[in-house]
Amino acid sequence: MKRLLIANRGEIAIRIARAAADLGIETVAVHSQDDATSLHVRLADRAVPLEGIGPRAYLDVAGMVAAAVGAGCDAVHPGYGFLSENAAFARACEAAGLVFVGAGPDALDLFGDKARARAFAAEHGVPLAAGTGASASLDEVRALQATVGAIMIKAIAGGGGRGMRTVAAGEDPAAAYETCAREAEGAFGDGRLYAEAVIPRARHVEVQVAGDGARAVAIHDRECSIQRRRQKLVEVAPAIGLADDVRAMLQEASVRMATAAGLRGLATFEYLLDAGDGRTAAFIETNPRLQVEHTVTEAVTGLDLVQLQLRLADGASLGDCGLDQGPPPVTGAAIQLRVNLEWLSADGQVTSGAGDVLARYEPPSGPGVRVDGYGYGGYRTNPTFDSLIAKVIVQAPTLAAAAARAGRAAAEFRIEGAPSTLPLLRAVLERPEFLEGRADTGFLEANLPELLARAEALSPEPLAEATETAGRTQAATPPGTHPAAAPLRGTVVSLEIAVGEAIAAGQPVAVLEAMKMQHVVTAPVAGLIHALAAAVGETLDEGAPLAFIQPGEDALHALADEQIDLDLVRPDLAEVIARNALTLDENRPDAVARRRRTGQRTARENLDDLFDPGTFKEFGALAIAAQKRRRSIEDLQANTPADGIVTGVGEVGGARCVALAYDFTVLAGTQGHFSHKKTDRILEFAEHWKLPVVWYTEGGGGRPGDVDVGGLSASSLDTTSFTTFARLSGNAPRIAINSGRCFAGNAVFFGCADITIATEYSNIGLGGPAMIEGGGLGVFTPDEIGPSAVQYANGALDLLVADEAAATAAARQLLGIFQGDVAEWACADQRMLRHLIPENRVRAYDVRRIIETLADTGSWIELRGGYGRGMITGFLRIEGRPLGLIANDPRHLGGAIDSEGAEKGGRFLQLCDAFGVPVLSLCDTPGFMVGPDSEATGAIRRGSRLFVVAAGMSVPLFAVVLRKGYGLGAQAMTGGDFSASAFTIAWPTAEFGPMGLEGAVRLGYRKELDAEPDPAAREALFQKLVGRMYQTGKAISVAQVNEIDAVIDPAETRDWIVRGVKSCPPRSPGAKTRSFIDVW
Repeated sequence: MKRLLIANRGEIAIRIARAAADLGIETVAVHSQDDATSLHVRLADRAVPLEGIGPRAYLDVAGMVAAAVGAGCDAVHPGYGFLSENAAFARACEAAGLVFVGAGPDALDLFGDKARARAFAAEHGVPLAAGTGASASLDEVRALQATVGAIMIKAIAGGGGRGMRTVAAGEDPAAAYETCAREAEGAFGDGRLYAEAVIPRARHVEVQVAGDGARAVAIHDRECSIQRRRQKLVEVAPAIGLADDVRAMLQEASVRMATAAGLRGLATFEYLLDAGDGRTAAFIETNPRLQVEHTVTEAVTGLDLVQLQLRLADGASLGDCGLDQGPPPVTGAAIQLRVNLEWLSADGQVTSGAGDVLARYEPPSGPGVRVDGYGYGGYRTNPTFDSLIAKVIVQAPTLAAAAARAGRAAAEFRIEGAPSTLPLLRAVLERPEFLEGRADTGFLEANLPELLARAEALSPEPLAEATETAGRTQAATPPGTHPAAAPLRGTVVSLEIAVGEAIAAGQPVAVLEAMKMQHVVTAPVAGLIHALAAAVGETLDEGAPLAFIQPGEDALHALADEQIDLDLVRPDLAEVIARNALTLDENRPDAVARRRRTGQRTARENLDDLFDPGTFKEFGALAIAAQKRRRSIEDLQANTPADGIVTGVGEVGGARCVALAYDFTVLAGTQGHFSHKKTDRILEFAEHWKLPVVWYTEGGGGRPGDVDVGGLSASSLDTTSFTTFARLSGNAPRIAINSGRCFAGNAVFFGCADITIATEYSNIGLGGPAMIEGGGLGVFTPDEIGPSAVQYANGALDLLVADEAAATAAARQLLGIFQGDVAEWACADQRMLRHLIPENRVRAYDVRRIIETLADTGSWIELRGGYGRGMITGFLRIEGRPLGLIANDPRHLGGAIDSEGAEKGGRFLQLCDAFGVPVLSLCDTPGFMVGPDSEATGAIRRGSRLFVVAAGMSVPLFAVVLRKGYGLGAQAMTGGDFSASAFTIAWPTAEFGPMGLEGAVRLGYRKELDAEPDPAAREALFQKLVGRMYQTGKAISVAQVNEIDAVIDPAETRDWIVRGVKSCPPRSPGAKTRSFIDVW
């Protein structure tokens, strides 16, 4: 979890942001258009606006998901209220690839339907009060009332006291029923109701539970009996004075339900406990979310429940969270006071302070005191939201000590400009009924006149220095400003300006709504917005000021520098972001899991590894399979992203490069109608700009299921992708990488590349099992067709590597060769070269040690190492300069050039010449392989490739003869003859001749040798003749007659090569090479 959208506001949004910050998670706040000044907007890492005003903006599922996707979030925390228990929202988050920090949709469905939750509780042996079924009609409610007497009508969705009314025995429930339905629809978007019998004197006790989907644990309990109209005002942890067996029974029942429901996250299981006997309990509901009063549980356990939520949502188990042995023990007692901006009258009516401006907001502090709030001086509260402004949480060793501390904290809390419940809360804390656990849910209403009288006495006088005036009085016009006034009585729908903003005369200031029509209010003068005098949602009289403008022509110049919210994501962009998100790995966990099971990476992971960070731009990401006739658009978008191939352009080592990667998780990486169009598009791009291409080819070839093409295609043999890719040969380097199965058309693309790389677990073939069986050629498994070991041995593979990471690293290294010089390099001590060839001229040695010593450290990369083993080919750098290399391997056929080696060397020279890479040739060969077996391999044609290719090369070839430089083979290794190369130099160990010395003696002196009858004498004569011929053919002798350019100290080889490269100017870009007819 990296970035979290907080789908809530106010104090809980701030609480979540702080918890996430402690875990290193970035947070994104949201706000409705009329809620931008709420403190939570400032305290998150960033904020994005929602469409609409008031609670409905926070209840908009699609808007909230779009905001999360648009902000690049990977998780959403719903807080409490709003969408926190909305299963549709949880599912929408999952569909968009967002982690929903809360219970899963099934648990939300279960517990969000209070009637279903009651049935679930009964199924698991949890005690219940008598009640109706789900979505009870008014008649069903009346029938229950007739049976049990007093009833409670409740909303099936939500909680927090909304949509709840008590109906006494004999009272008509119709009015309460309609009111509850209306409140529930407004608060939760669901007006369904149910009813249950009322316990006359009940305490409200609840159990906090956490679950990881497999297990659940109770994190102790709380009491919330001090309520106003079913809305909690004071909460305590633990519940006051519960008998141990009752406490255990409630916790065990809660864990039983949570475990059966597969709860992941937090949930609170709520009960009514008969205040008379203290033992009879009835389950009322489960809130599968974070509770407002979670703070008191934190205070007595030391746990951070919000962080616990985040960790569980991110996949942690209870054990990972340290709860495998249960919760920490309770320490002392904790009390939470809900500070609401409201005042109660003796008849229970509420006067709300929401909408007023807070002249003073000074929360308390000190040991054991915590305040979760979002007020500040000057904040204009919003009347469309809940009146809760803060929560005061205290902890102390005993309940009495906690109550005293809470009373002191409430007394210190200064809120001016709006009424608050602070004095009333102080009055409650003084009552012995509260301290002794005798207060029930009706305590507040039953004692309200007495409590209000005491609250009045406890109300502090406003501080003299408070200068801000609360309320909704019309603001006076500041000196030197002009008011932008309301032209008629109406409600402010939107404010189009902000303080400090430059504005032109006639520019919109606000929009008023009157008589169902919207009216734009414009600025009477140009200038700067000095102050705002109204808020969205406020109703103004005609002539009332909306804003005050400080006139000034200079302000007009500021309009050009108008500040735009650069983080604003409009709905059209949000739609695009959400659509693109469907293609990304983080939103396709099942597909990623399938790759992990085979030990492979996804297409996008390979491309991320290939390209320099942040440089890849994808082409055609929104393509889907051409199967709309048989599948829904939603299905295709979710399950055939990018039509199974990711294409685009990025940078490798700072240079542009095109890449294509079949996605095997999409229809087995097969080639579809739109994937071919994407392929052609990106390959034509590469052709036009002469860019290298890297292609990950895993896949099954053509796809017969693209039915949308219908009658527009019969054979599909006019597909141009194969032609396009083949036409790129010689345009820029093309590298194919395969991991896994690659058959049919995918294998053709692989085979057309200039360099081929495959992992050890690859299978590559021109036909897969179905095609082979269909042709009557037998039945084979995919693993039997073209395994990588076979393809490496037959020369189809240039590189055989362990996995995709190694393949990608090799591709980057090879692309670097074609990109040119590098500034930084290191090499081995070159004096070592003097000792790598044995003094015994007939003893074999490892030429690869010479190559690696010559090369810059780590730069050597060998190609086609499994084929033509007598000819080594590959790339290296010398002082940062790239070169191709061909070398004879004296450990294979003594270095003789066989058909495979000649063909391999000739093709490698073509590759180097095509892309302007100079060639270094290390010669140690007795010549071409001869004999009947050799001729059976087409040696005369295949061997001649070295001559024909070298004669047409436009890049220099530098030849170094290490030991044997004999016959036609030595000529082939030096470009055709010793004068064809840019230089031909030799080490002191080199020897030359038209053929091998021993063979030349046997052939040229056969009569003399045959004439000697004594074997010992004949051998002595043979060695004498060989020695004489060696003196003629050794390096110094050949250099004396100017047939080679120099005999050098092996330690100077790198210097010669560097001087040679510097002396030969690079080929001009776009220069054409001489065409020739290949001999094989």
